[in-house]
Amino acid sequence: MDDLVRGIRAAAARRGLRSGADVARVRKWQRGVRPNEESQIYIAEALGWPADIVRADDWPNWLPLSADGVVPLGPHSFVPALREALRTVMERRTFLTISGAALSALAADWATGPATATAQVHDGKTIGEDFVELLENTAQSLADLPTEERQHTPALLDACLSTVTDRLAHGRYTPAVGLRLHTLAASLSQTIAWHRFDHGRHTHASQYWIAGLHNAHAAGNHDMGAGLLSDLAYQAAWRGDHTTATHILNHALTRAHNPAARCLLQLRLARTLAAQVDKSEPRAVLRALSAAEQHLSDAGDDRPTWCSWVSEADLAVDTGQALLDLGDTGRAHQLITDGERLLPTTRDKTRGVFLAYRAASYLDQKEPEPAAAAATQSLLLARRIGAPRCVHLIDDLLPRFQPYAHALGVPELLHLASA
Repeated sequence: MDDLVRGIRAAAARRGLRSGADVARVRKWQRGVRPNEESQIYIAEALGWPADIVRADDWPNWLPLSADGVVPLGPHSFVPALREALRTVMERRTFLTISGAALSALAADWATGPATATAQVHDGKTIGEDFVELLENTAQSLADLPTEERQHTPALLDACLSTVTDRLAHGRYTPAVGLRLHTLAASLSQTIAWHRFDHGRHTHASQYWIAGLHNAHAAGNHDMGAGLLSDLAYQAAWRGDHTTATHILNHALTRAHNPAARCLLQLRLARTLAAQVDKSEPRAVLRALSAAEQHLSDAGDDRPTWCSWVSEADLAVDTGQALLDLGDTGRAHQLITDGERLLPTTRDKTRGVFLAYRAASYLDQKEPEPAAAAATQSLLLARRIGAPRCVHLIDDLLPRFQPYAHALGVPELLHLASA
């Protein structure tokens, strides 16, 4: 308390001002009295945060809930985790980087936590099933939009999740309605996280996936929790942190039961194992690919929504990409090509990623012409549907096209990329 008071006074002194903060005043703030905006700025700086994090009209919700951006799992953690994620809508806290160690610890806590739902019933205004159904239908309608339309939905998704969060925090509902609200919060968080991830806003994406994990945990939905951890692992692998990705996926596999869910987890595990520098254990990659293939053959129509799309196309492309990293380029190239052709038209964003993988595999075989054709198709598709992650993949490939500047299709690709 004394350190905080000294920090507040020091923040004022840096501006040539004086603060009347003392222990008694800080205790009043703790009991519900709102500090003025100036004092809130001093509080932020005393706690080590920049002044622009302050939203004076939203005291104390703007205060960070944890030092590392990860709210610990607990029986009442679902609303704080959602608040932490929704705070990123205000474009604050982009300075925060969530460490791989913090994410691995969260995954370990989830793997050993309670096996039953921890959702709680709160006092407040009663929430009826009709209202919950309206929220569910709204979220599903937004998710079902064609790929090129989804780029226009972030604000609507944020508003829907904010409504669900407020009802979880302040509403009165039956246990059954509570489970539906937690499941909806997890699903919305996952959708929003992918949008943030596609736009390169990685801290924001992590916080939404974490919020989703808390709510899946509250609902006792272990397959969904495993899926959210799998997404965090995918992000870690995308950013080159394959050690963290491996740790998270191994924890996720301890509680995932649905064959389709386990298929996706094993595919991502194979990809991240194959991409690691130490490839002395290719058998681990092949075991994961074999497990994924078996799980896919066991998967029926009863699949979690978040992995209902897993198909032979994903198995082929991810297997091909893993084999490519292991050096089996011929077979890898064929699998990636076959997988892209198997993909339905409803998954254009994934098609753009697959096309980029196909372009990379052609470059590995020193075949610039088909590589340029695949890269051009991917780039045009990504720009049409608003998929900056696909654009980023192609941008990363462009230096590899420079030695083939006179090959068929390469000048046109380079011109298109610079436009």
